[in-house]
Amino acid sequence: MNIWNTIELGFKEIWAHKFRSFLTMLGIILGVSSLVAMSAMVTGMERGMKEALVAIGGLQKIRVELQPLPVELRHLRDVATGITLNDVQALKNNAPLIDKISPLMFLRNAVISANGKAINPFFCVGVWPVALELTEHVIAHGRMFNEIDDEMARNVCVIGTSTRDDLFGSPEKVGREIIPLGETIYINGQPFTIVGMFEHYESDQDKKLRKMTKENPQLQPVSGTARDRGRGGRSGGFVYWFKNSSVYIPLNTMWVKIRSGQPNVGIFGGGDFRLTNLELRVADVEKLTPAIQQAYNVLMTTHHGIEDFTFRTQEDWAERITSSIQNARVSGGMIAAISLLVGGIGIMNIMLASITERVREIGTRKAVGATTAHIFIQIIVESMVIAVVGGLAGLVTSFALVKTIATLSPTDNAPVITIGSLFVAFIFSVLVGMIAGLIPAVKASRLHPIQALRYN
Repeated sequence: MNIWNTIELGFKEIWAHKFRSFLTMLGIILGVSSLVAMSAMVTGMERGMKEALVAIGGLQKIRVELQPLPVELRHLRDVATGITLNDVQALKNNAPLIDKISPLMFLRNAVISANGKAINPFFCVGVWPVALELTEHVIAHGRMFNEIDDEMARNVCVIGTSTRDDLFGSPEKVGREIIPLGETIYINGQPFTIVGMFEHYESDQDKKLRKMTKENPQLQPVSGTARDRGRGGRSGGFVYWFKNSSVYIPLNTMWVKIRSGQPNVGIFGGGDFRLTNLELRVADVEKLTPAIQQAYNVLMTTHHGIEDFTFRTQEDWAERITSSIQNARVSGGMIAAISLLVGGIGIMNIMLASITERVREIGTRKAVGATTAHIFIQIIVESMVIAVVGGLAGLVTSFALVKTIATLSPTDNAPVITIGSLFVAFIFSVLVGMIAGLIPAVKASRLHPIQALRYN
C-alpha cells in the first residue's frame, strides 16, 4: 500500500466535497486559532506582569513593614519603638547579606500645589538618595538630591512625569516637553525646589503605541490616552502609575520640616524618629532566605524582642504571577480543547457519512485484494488529512484572530504569539483528527466484501 497514494486520495475526497469539507474543518480551524489566541494573550499578560515586577525592584527587594503586635505582647505596645534609623544602622553593621538599605517616611494626605493647581499625590515620601537604586528609578532631567541635601534638610524634591503633567501641563496639551527644573512647588504649604525629574515609565506596549501615534498622528492608540500614565489595573499597570506619580524629598527634610509636628509619628531616645518602612536589597537572590533571617535577628535585638514588624518580598508577587498565569492557561486551554473536540466530532461525523457513501467502493477494493489494515489506514489518513489542512488554516487564522482581539478588546500588554503555541495547537489538531478517524476506520475495515458489493 502506497501511503502517498492514500494521502492523494484524501485530498481528492476533500476537493470533491469542498463545501462539506470546509464545514468539517471549521471546528478544527476555530479550535486551533482559539488555542493560539488564548496562549498569545496569556503570554502577553505574563510578560507585562514580569516587566512590572522588575520595574518595582525585582526579586532581590525586601520590604520591612510595621505590623500589629501579637496578642501576647499587646501590653508592650506603649514601649514598642516601631521602625527607626537605629534599625537601619544596626542592619548596616550586622547584616552583611543586605546590600542596600533605604528608610522611607510617607506623607499621608499630602497636598502639592503649584502654578495655581493642587493635587493629592499617591506617593509623597522622604527617602535617602539610595532609594533611586532600590526602586529602579532613572533620572531623566536634573539630579537626585544628595546626602548633603538630606543632612541640611534642604527643601528640594524630585518628581515623576504624572506630577509634572498635573501641575505644569502634559506634553500633549502644551505641545512640547516641559522640564520644570528650578520651579517651586508647595508640599503642605512648604516651598520645595524641583531639582530632578524621573523618566516616564510605561509598558513596552504603551511605548509602541506612543511611537506609532508620534509617527502617524492620525492613528489613535487602542488603549488609554495619547500618553498613557500607566494607570491600567491589569498586568502591573499600577506599578508605572505608582512610579510616575512619585514625589521624593530628603528624609531629614520630611521629618524636620513636615512630619515632626504631626501626631502619632513617634520620637524616641536619642532623637530617633519612627519610619514608615524600610526597603532592603540583597546582592544575591539565592541568599534571600538567609538574608531575611539575618535581618530578623538584628531587628529582634533592636526592638528588644518585640516583634512589631514583618517582611514582604517580591517572591509573593512572583508566586501570584505564576499562579494566575497557570490558572489562565488551564481555563483557556479547556475552552480551546472543547473547540477542538467539537471539530473532532465533526470529522468523525463526516467520515462516517463518507463511509456510507463509499460502501461499494470499499467492497470492491477488498474483493481485489485490499486487506483490513489497508482500509483502516486509508480512513485514518483521510481523517488526518482533513485535520492537517484544518490545522494549517487555523494557524493562519490565529494571526488575524489575535490582531482582531487586540483591536476590539485592548489590554495593557499586546498578545504575543509564540512558536511553541503554534506547534502545540497544530499537533493537537492532528491528534484530534487521528482519534476522530478511529471509529469510522474500524467500521470501514470490518465491512464484509460480499455484503458491501450488495449495498445500494
